[in-house]
Amino acid sequence: MDMVTAAGGVCQICGKSDESLCVDHDHETGHVRGVLCRRCNRAIGQLGDTREMLMKAVDYLSANMG
Repeated sequence: MDMVTAAGGVCQICGKSDESLCVDHDHETGHVRGVLCRRCNRAIGQLGDTREMLMKAVDYLSANMG
């Protein structure tokens, strides 16, 4: 069974089914993390692939939601 099938054919972050699903990996270690759509893959990449930056983004949104 391939990774896309194992993930139910959807992005493991947003849950959308998209023809542009890709295998996400850690660029430093090469470790494969899962299946993401291009949008979610780019989003975590823009945050430097770090938990710290992702949590800062969550904190920011939480503090500034109207």
